[in-house]
Amino acid sequence: MEFLGTTQTASYCSPRRTCLFPDPAPSSTTQDSYQSYYLPGYRYLSSWRPSLYCKGTSAPPVADERLGSARRLPTVLPSLRSALHARYSPHDWHEATAAQLTGSEASRRWAGRLNSDSMRLMQDKDQLTHQMQEGSRRNLGQRLSSLDFWRAELVYELDYLLTESQALETAKKRLECAADELQGPLKTALECLYNREKRMGIDLVHDDVEKCLIKEVDLLKDWQARMRKLAERISQQLGINRDVQHALEQDLSDKNSAHFIDQKCFNLRNTSDSINFYHGVEKIDGTVSVPETWAKFSEDNIKASQRARADTARLNDETEAALETASEETWSRYTSTNLAFSKRISEIADAKNKLQTQLAKTLQEIFQTENTILLLERSIMAKETPLKVAQTRLEERTKRPNIELCRDAPQFQLVKEVFTIDHTLQTLKQCLREAHDTLQMLVLNKSKLEHELSVKTNSFLIDKKCMDMRKTFPSSPQLVGYV
Repeated sequence: MEFLGTTQTASYCSPRRTCLFPDPAPSSTTQDSYQSYYLPGYRYLSSWRPSLYCKGTSAPPVADERLGSARRLPTVLPSLRSALHARYSPHDWHEATAAQLTGSEASRRWAGRLNSDSMRLMQDKDQLTHQMQEGSRRNLGQRLSSLDFWRAELVYELDYLLTESQALETAKKRLECAADELQGPLKTALECLYNREKRMGIDLVHDDVEKCLIKEVDLLKDWQARMRKLAERISQQLGINRDVQHALEQDLSDKNSAHFIDQKCFNLRNTSDSINFYHGVEKIDGTVSVPETWAKFSEDNIKASQRARADTARLNDETEAALETASEETWSRYTSTNLAFSKRISEIADAKNKLQTQLAKTLQEIFQTENTILLLERSIMAKETPLKVAQTRLEERTKRPNIELCRDAPQFQLVKEVFTIDHTLQTLKQCLREAHDTLQMLVLNKSKLEHELSVKTNSFLIDKKCMDMRKTFPSSPQLVGYV
């Protein structure tokens, strides 16, 4: 222990002072071993320096008076006066010792109070620091819980949105496949209409088959347009979904980064290796949100995703209903057109058979009429000879002389015979003319029947060809876009 004062009678004592305690010798050990640290933003505090040595202690006035009386020169030898003046009286010694003890006791009590206050202050500050640190750690834990909650919500919403978007992309592909599948039946129906334009004559009629084909073409074109329009709407919705997905992914990425940072901060301890001083960091405020706006940002992203999912689900349902309806209507129209084709082919075949039968009968009648004409011609030729004989007889009998020109019974008979044969010839010729006219009519009717038969055959072949073209039609899975 280093003593701070010495007796004034010592030979190494400094000149006499009014202070009982000499100034302490300057020591560099304390300054070298401790460097004061100043927190940024706070006033610089001077290093701790005790003020005890800076205060001078004054002796009681009574002691000064006594010392003054003791300084009077005694009646001794002059050679001993210097030694007598260097000494104190016993009373001075006791007074100085008492003052030393009193000052030491006061210093000790003051040091004890200072130590107690310092210990209590250190305990309070340690407790406050610990409470603040635990509060910060608790707030970080709550923040991590909030981050975990919103991360879970964002992950759930993102997965749900990706599932709905994938289903919507599948629905779009189904629509495109269904629209492509309708192109085949549409092309077939148009070819049927173009082929039926090759019908001839009276068969170029606006029948039920043509009406059904026109309705089928209109239906297929309408469904193709509706499917393509719905596919465009789906493309727009997929664009919205991608924007919402990007916002969710960005928000989730930011929260993952924030969670990693806050988790790292939560795990920091006073014994951690990665802690360091960052002067002035508490003055930097780079925040851009408050807890309310922070939570509302993620909530708005989730609400936007929910709206996008609702629109996506609605489009999915609309697509499914449209594909089912398109499949049912196209199949119904296809069946109706085929039934009309079958009925029309049956009618054409029946008319063709009747025409063939009539043509056969007409040919038979033509043959009989030609035979009749031949017989009539022969009969007329056969009647000419008897007429010649009768007329020759009458001519010869006109050469009878005078009174012999008698209108007798042979004369009457020959005249009657001539008139009868002539009338018969006229009748036969008239019948021959009628037979020729009938033959011409039959020939003309035959040509008409043959032409009509060729028309019906052409129509029959066209409709049969159309029916052969319509043997294949997309199945229901193809019409709803699954194949």
